[in-house]
Amino acid sequence: METIISLLEELKSGVDFASRTDLVDSRVLDSLTILALVSDLEDAFDITIPAVEIVPQNFNSVAGILAMVVRLRESGF
Repeated sequence: METIISLLEELKSGVDFASRTDLVDSRVLDSLTILALVSDLEDAFDITIPAVEIVPQNFNSVAGILAMVVRLRESGF
């Protein structure tokens, strides 16, 4: 989880990512930031994030991002 928060803070500082559950809904993360985050996550966790995974519920919170990363790592993406 710390790695994900660190990646998010590099893209957008000054946000309490640990407690937010509306990162996409409140537009803290916009489409360009999400694309940059996807690239960073793929590099950091050695995964591929398919386009079908780029949905609000996977990016609204750090917990959602972590759950997606874990799921993709377990499935071999």
